[in-house]
Amino acid sequence: MELELFPHSGVELFRLGMSVEEARDTVQAWGLFRTVSSDPVPGQINLLHEESGLDIVLGFTSGALSGVELFRFTNEDADVRVVLDGLDVFRTPSEGLLEQLAERGHTIEEDDGGFDGLPELKVRLGNESSYEYPMDEEGYPIYYDYVRVANLM
Repeated sequence: MELELFPHSGVELFRLGMSVEEARDTVQAWGLFRTVSSDPVPGQINLLHEESGLDIVLGFTSGALSGVELFRFTNEDADVRVVLDGLDVFRTPSEGLLEQLAERGHTIEEDDGGFDGLPELKVRLGNESSYEYPMDEEGYPIYYDYVRVANLM
């Protein structure tokens, strides 16, 4: 499964600005994710891809999709790619990913709190999970485990 991040637009079939009903219909038609939780008029809808453990949170403001958050899969052998500008966000080491994005002309805002941003794309990346993802010899996560595409940074 490949999920492409479209800055200013959304993630794969989930488009910023779509209504709650459109998002629910997309989840049902796509069939890849199970809805974990949702309110009748939600602030968010939580989705799970059971085979990989990938979580998606759809965030809504005034009934319109305003952000899509993806949390790295828990099954390391999963055939899942989350792609931004042709780069796999969750399988490219975070330092290398930032370097490659900068080489492609993107402005990077690094943050000591574990979150980095690409402000012109309205994309945030994070690697401060409590889940046991691969770590380097100093105990820091090798890969990002979170990405958000939104209409506001």
